[in-house]
Amino acid sequence: MSAESKSERAYRLIRSRIDSGQYVPGYRLVLATIANELDMSVVPVREAIRRLEAEQLVTFERNVGAQVSLVKETEYLHTMQTLALVEGAATGLAAPHITADQITRARAVNQTMRESLSSFDPLRFTELNLEFHSVLFETCPNPHILDLVHRGWNRMKVLRNSSFSFVPGRAQESVEEHERLLRLIESKADPLDIEMAARAHRTATLEAVLAHSEEHKHAPDRQPTPAA
Repeated sequence: MSAESKSERAYRLIRSRIDSGQYVPGYRLVLATIANELDMSVVPVREAIRRLEAEQLVTFERNVGAQVSLVKETEYLHTMQTLALVEGAATGLAAPHITADQITRARAVNQTMRESLSSFDPLRFTELNLEFHSVLFETCPNPHILDLVHRGWNRMKVLRNSSFSFVPGRAQESVEEHERLLRLIESKADPLDIEMAARAHRTATLEAVLAHSEEHKHAPDRQPTPAA
């Protein structure tokens, strides 16, 4: 097997683990460990790391080594603030058009989320979270707002972020807030009230993550634990 193909193999392995969340932001990439796993020398692994560095997925510091790029706090903040606004608006506008079948479907997803709390997987929970909210905002009659919502969620994927990886305790609160949101829609509440509830739901997660970040800002440096 050529050195080039070994480098590609190492690249695919590391890239897939970054994309899946197995290697979380800040995770240190030990070249020798990866090389041993792939039964190759560190040279092709180093080449793969350089390629990932060029894609801004990995950073390399002298005397520290390679690590998965950290998500900039301001980027996360701005994305979540924007998503709170546009998703709240989309949910409020969609509310009068949401059918009983859609509410049943959303409640079933939320129940799956509730049941998953006992063996918590933050990435799976985030996938279910998108599925739940999609049921509520997809009937938004304004395609421009809906496009902005999709862009916001896609941006979160680019950031490789699962907020619940950092604040797993927020998951239980999120499930309860989902149920309250469904009850508002079922009761034909004012669309503005529904919009504000959806917005508050999103900003509560943002505030929890920012509080967690502030708490750990001065904590001793440690190796992040990969997500399950």
